[in-house]
Amino acid sequence: MEDFVTKAVHEEFAKRIDEENDRQNHRLTVLETGQAQINELVASVKVLAVNMETMSKELSKQGERLSEIEGQPAKRWETVVACIITGILGYFLSMVLSGVFK
Repeated sequence: MEDFVTKAVHEEFAKRIDEENDRQNHRLTVLETGQAQINELVASVKVLAVNMETMSKELSKQGERLSEIEGQPAKRWETVVACIITGILGYFLSMVLSGVFK
Protein backbone atom coordinates (compact mmCIF):
# COMPACT_ATOMS: atom_id res chain seq x y z
CA MET A 1 0.00 0.00 0.00
CA GLU A 2 1.37 3.34 -0.99
CA ASP A 3 1.44 6.37 1.29
CA PHE A 4 -0.40 9.22 -0.33
CA VAL A 5 -1.40 12.53 1.20
CA THR A 6 -4.80 13.87 0.49
CA LYS A 7 -5.16 17.09 -1.45
CA ALA A 8 -6.58 18.90 1.59
CA VAL A 9 -3.62 17.91 3.78
CA HIS A 10 -1.20 18.93 1.05
CA GLU A 11 -2.90 22.33 0.60
CA GLU A 12 -2.83 22.93 4.38
CA PHE A 13 0.86 21.99 4.46
CA ALA A 14 1.63 24.29 1.50
CA LYS A 15 -0.36 27.11 3.15
CA ARG A 16 1.66 26.79 6.38
CA ILE A 17 4.96 26.70 4.45
CA ASP A 18 3.93 29.87 2.58
CA GLU A 19 3.00 31.58 5.85
CA GLU A 20 6.35 30.60 7.37
CA ASN A 21 8.15 31.92 4.27
CA ASP A 22 6.24 35.20 4.51
CA ARG A 23 7.10 35.49 8.20
CA GLN A 24 10.78 34.81 7.56
CA ASN A 25 10.86 37.20 4.60
CA HIS A 26 9.38 39.92 6.81
CA ARG A 27 12.01 39.26 9.50
CA LEU A 28 14.78 39.37 6.87
CA THR A 29 13.46 42.68 5.56
CA VAL A 30 13.48 44.13 9.07
CA LEU A 31 17.03 42.85 9.67
CA GLU A 32 18.26 44.20 6.33
CA THR A 33 16.75 47.60 7.10
CA GLY A 34 18.39 47.61 10.53
CA GLN A 35 21.74 46.58 9.05
CA ALA A 36 21.50 49.37 6.45
CA GLN A 37 20.86 51.88 9.24
CA ILE A 38 23.82 50.54 11.23
CA ASN A 39 26.03 50.85 8.14
CA GLU A 40 24.91 54.47 7.66
CA LEU A 41 25.63 55.15 11.33
CA VAL A 42 29.12 53.63 11.04
CA ALA A 43 29.86 55.80 8.00
CA SER A 44 28.60 58.87 9.86
CA VAL A 45 30.76 58.07 12.88
CA LYS A 46 33.81 57.73 10.61
CA VAL A 47 33.11 61.14 9.07
CA LEU A 48 32.54 62.59 12.53
CA ALA A 49 35.86 61.17 13.75
CA VAL A 50 37.72 62.71 10.82
CA ASN A 51 36.02 66.06 11.44
CA MET A 52 36.83 65.90 15.15
CA GLU A 53 40.49 65.18 14.38
CA THR A 54 40.62 68.12 11.97
CA MET A 55 38.93 70.39 14.51
CA SER A 56 41.35 69.25 17.21
CA LYS A 57 44.34 70.13 15.04
CA GLU A 58 42.85 73.51 14.16
CA LEU A 59 42.06 74.21 17.81
CA SER A 60 45.64 73.40 18.73
CA LYS A 61 46.92 75.84 16.10
CA GLN A 62 44.51 78.51 17.35
CA GLY A 63 45.73 77.94 20.92
CA GLU A 64 49.31 78.54 19.82
CA ARG A 65 48.32 81.72 17.97
CA LEU A 66 46.29 82.91 20.96
CA SER A 67 49.24 82.37 23.31
CA GLU A 68 51.42 84.41 20.99
CA ILE A 69 48.85 87.22 20.80
CA GLU A 70 48.38 87.23 24.57
CA GLY A 71 52.16 87.41 25.05
CA GLN A 72 52.58 90.53 22.89
CA PRO A 73 51.38 93.08 25.51
CA ALA A 74 53.74 91.58 28.09
CA LYS A 75 56.64 91.87 25.65
CA ARG A 76 55.67 95.47 24.93
CA TRP A 77 55.46 96.28 28.63
CA GLU A 78 58.88 94.73 29.24
CA THR A 79 60.27 96.82 26.38
CA VAL A 80 58.72 100.01 27.82
CA VAL A 81 60.10 99.29 31.30
CA ALA A 82 63.54 98.52 29.85
CA CYS A 83 63.50 101.81 27.91
CA ILE A 84 62.46 103.79 31.00
CA ILE A 85 65.20 102.18 33.12
CA THR A 86 67.74 102.76 30.36
CA GLY A 87 66.62 106.39 30.08
CA ILE A 88 66.88 106.98 33.83
CA LEU A 89 70.30 105.33 34.02
CA GLY A 90 71.42 107.28 30.96
CA TYR A 91 70.23 110.53 32.55
CA PHE A 92 72.12 109.89 35.81
CA LEU A 93 75.20 108.70 33.95
CA SER A 94 75.19 111.82 31.80
CA MET A 95 74.79 113.96 34.94
CA VAL A 96 77.70 112.19 36.60
CA LEU A 97 79.86 112.57 33.51
CA SER A 98 78.92 116.22 33.01
CA GLY A 99 79.93 117.01 36.55
CA VAL A 100 76.59 117.90 38.13
CA PHE A 101 77.24 115.55 41.05
CA LYS A 102 80.74 116.78 42.08
